[in-house]
Amino acid sequence: MKNPPPRISQLFFLAIFLVLFVMTEYRGQDQINAAVNSFFRADPLVLFSCLLAEKAWNWLLLPAVLMVLATLLLGRFFCGWICPLGTLLDLVTPAIRKSAPISLLKGNARYWLLIPLLSSSLFNLNLSGLLDPIAILLRGLTFLLYPLLGLTAREGWVNLYQLIGERRDSLAPAYNLFRDNLLPFRDTLYPLAFFSALLLIAIFALERYETRNWCRNLCPLGTLLGWLGRFSFFNRVPKGVCGDCGKCRELCPTTFDQGILNKSECILCLDCQTGCPHNRITFDARLEFLPERPLVPERRVLLGGMASGLLLAIPARFRSPEKLSRLIRPPGVRDESDFLKKCVRCGECMKVCLKNALYPSAWQAGVEGFYTPLVIPRLGYCEYNCTLCGQVCPTGAIPNLPVSAKRREVIGKAVFDKGHCLPFAKRIDCIVCEEHCPIPDKAIRSREVKIIGFDGVPKIVKEPYVVDEICNGCGICEFVCPVETKAGIEVFSVRNRNPVAEQVSSSPHVDAYGQSGYGSK
Repeated sequence: MKNPPPRISQLFFLAIFLVLFVMTEYRGQDQINAAVNSFFRADPLVLFSCLLAEKAWNWLLLPAVLMVLATLLLGRFFCGWICPLGTLLDLVTPAIRKSAPISLLKGNARYWLLIPLLSSSLFNLNLSGLLDPIAILLRGLTFLLYPLLGLTAREGWVNLYQLIGERRDSLAPAYNLFRDNLLPFRDTLYPLAFFSALLLIAIFALERYETRNWCRNLCPLGTLLGWLGRFSFFNRVPKGVCGDCGKCRELCPTTFDQGILNKSECILCLDCQTGCPHNRITFDARLEFLPERPLVPERRVLLGGMASGLLLAIPARFRSPEKLSRLIRPPGVRDESDFLKKCVRCGECMKVCLKNALYPSAWQAGVEGFYTPLVIPRLGYCEYNCTLCGQVCPTGAIPNLPVSAKRREVIGKAVFDKGHCLPFAKRIDCIVCEEHCPIPDKAIRSREVKIIGFDGVPKIVKEPYVVDEICNGCGICEFVCPVETKAGIEVFSVRNRNPVAEQVSSSPHVDAYGQSGYGSK
């Protein structure tokens, strides 16, 4: 059989993954299909890490429970039939010449990755998304490859238009179709883009030393599925290599341990069955109540891995107090600790952000917050009517809020820097921030103040001020500020993210400058 069922299934699910990836983009619609995050919601590593970190059930991860049950029944089929990264590895493997395997990756290396990840989740530090294969692939595509495709395509069309001259209108329908259905909505440069791509490239580079090197020796999701797959009803017959042939040892993309197929590493690719010259190999359903070997090779690996998770959880929570003030999370995130327990660092929210507000955190949130989304108002702002980030979040770390509720979510507070704001620093009129404030009652207002100009002549200047009670910290004021480099107004995070009142109170309040006033002028 030239194309066995696993190969067809692999290509099918890879196509679904790429289609969903392209669909996770703003295409002129305010709603995105919930299926775009299906791969993450069916990810058992995400399931176990979130359950251990949250200590509570999350209904969004019900598909992952079904995947666990299917793995207990069928074995580690996800790696050989579904995983998009595994499929890409299988596609490039034939073109890579093999060298000697890396001895350092043999043995317990995969357990030293998985066990600390799960144990650190038990101590409320969820870092599994950093090494989850779906997340690694998605971040590499989102942060570098997809923006590179958009930039290359747009520049290519511009050059093509210049070459064909007057006939350019004939190509417009083709470009519009390409732009509206495949290209990213906007060009964005992300921090950590090259790091994300290098991590993905390193996984492919490991294929030089062994087929499916990442899958068999490092992948924490594959290791977890291997544990579960040991209880599968399906077993290879015969279990070992035939003495007069041994062809299956050459065909197997995982491994035979001392001539016996290691059940926890078998990905059910069926290469040995379809390639057997004697047609001896079958996969039969045989009930085995106990796995062939212990779940971990040695007790010290389990104890050492759990201790490593604990030791990792302690220093990873350290954060610079100065950076915390600018650590602005997406709308709906009120509890930082709860957010970090759920976030899988997939990058979906950053990909769909309508106004380029969300970027991956490098060290702003410490090791614990690496790759988590944060708002950088100087580069983009949170659109008042947009709820896309909550729609695509697979675990609910960013709540999926209706527009009316999202508008009232406070993610920060705007504060004027009198050393940079033009009315204060240069004593000239500027109400750009007030004009762009999207809140109907205006969270930024201005008042006429009589001052002495630099030339000694009295003048009247419109000075802006912030109405803290209704400011939601969207960041548009900082984004549009005309002052070069550092803005004259900045948004800082708030510890208590309570919804802002729908209407401004009519009772007197104290404004940003300590003067009494009323909600509306």
